[in-house]
Amino acid sequence: MKRTLGRRTALRSLAGALAATLVLAVAACGGDDGGGGTDAAEAGPNGVDDGSELTLWTRAPLEKQAKLLVDAYNASHQNKVSLTVVPNDDYVAKVGAAAGSGGLPDLFAADIVYVPNWVSQGLFQDLSANINGLAFKDQINKGHLSAGTLDGKPHVLPFVLDLSMLFWNKQLFKDAGLDPEKAPATLAEYADAAKKIQGLKKDGVYGTATGLNCGGCLVFTWFPSIWASGGEVMSEDGKESKLADDAAKQVYSTWADLWKSGAVLPSSAGETGPTWTAGFTEGKVGLMFYPATLLSSTPFDVGVAGIPGPSGGASTFVGGDGIGVSKDSKKAAQAWNFLSWMMSEDAQVEVLAKNKDVVARADLANNRYAATDPRLVTINEVAGKGDTPVALNFQQAFNAPNSPWLTLVRNQVLNAKGDVTKDNGEITAVLQQ
Repeated sequence: MKRTLGRRTALRSLAGALAATLVLAVAACGGDDGGGGTDAAEAGPNGVDDGSELTLWTRAPLEKQAKLLVDAYNASHQNKVSLTVVPNDDYVAKVGAAAGSGGLPDLFAADIVYVPNWVSQGLFQDLSANINGLAFKDQINKGHLSAGTLDGKPHVLPFVLDLSMLFWNKQLFKDAGLDPEKAPATLAEYADAAKKIQGLKKDGVYGTATGLNCGGCLVFTWFPSIWASGGEVMSEDGKESKLADDAAKQVYSTWADLWKSGAVLPSSAGETGPTWTAGFTEGKVGLMFYPATLLSSTPFDVGVAGIPGPSGGASTFVGGDGIGVSKDSKKAAQAWNFLSWMMSEDAQVEVLAKNKDVVARADLANNRYAATDPRLVTINEVAGKGDTPVALNFQQAFNAPNSPWLTLVRNQVLNAKGDVTKDNGEITAVLQQ
């Protein structure tokens, strides 16, 4: 079901208190907050390609896609982009420090959960004239575009989309007597498939896996099950948690049963995120909710589908990174040349789709590479059924270590105790701070 996008515009700060405080503090300490350099809008729809040197920052998880895009651009343009890849854990601090000193690069990408906050702090230049002038604007992923829109003015475009999807190991499905070409249609069917693979009793092989000590992993992979069945995870204004509703309870009970049955990779209990997909990538897990960006690097035959809910349906968490021109760039017209090319069919299809990555334009979903791999069509189509939830204190409520969301999940799945209504109330309390 298509999710409501309006709340993304109403709620401007998604990043955690640490990130917001850091950026505000350093910006107050001396950065030029007015934006600088040539107005990109003055350069026309394609920007300027005059041999300028541009700088671009991205975080490490998207290094592969960033290098592909930068290399392709550099090979076909007079402008040259110099890419800096920053460790994920260092990225917020690096951006914050640079924002305060006027040292942001010409272009920088940001995890979509930080985009609304950084746009509201003035770290990105207004690109509304450029983006609104794109003939295909209505085809651009609405979740990412909305996350970077302030007062009706878009500042950011999708850089790399990362969707949570159901992946399954076709060989393990065959071994377990399951149809390797058919995805589980409900969460119950998902659990049944995991138990059958566990029943093979293969050394080191488990039915499924997840990150039960990783709030971000669980948001990315369990929220879609709730959406798929028509449920909501929060109120429209992002101030009330709905994670004690019936759809959510069914998700917890399914995973609690899977854990009790022994069909979940044991290391999932303590997994904090760095290796949460490793078991599947190594062929040791039968099926799991998994990042779509890893399709091209998964070394065996896999099936791909949207994430089902307790009563069926399909959804996804639309994550990944947005990208824009920084407030400090003096080469906005040249930076827009990169961004406009990045959204072109040449980049979306001949770079991203060719590498089995998700395109950011709906009109390019059925491209020539997708035609040879139906899994890409599935991923692209499910992107339109997902959501990018926004709340003022999202980070503290869900992603932070020891967040109340983690407490709720661990109580319901691992500890078989706890009052789900009370734990849900603790999430609401943080959302309302």
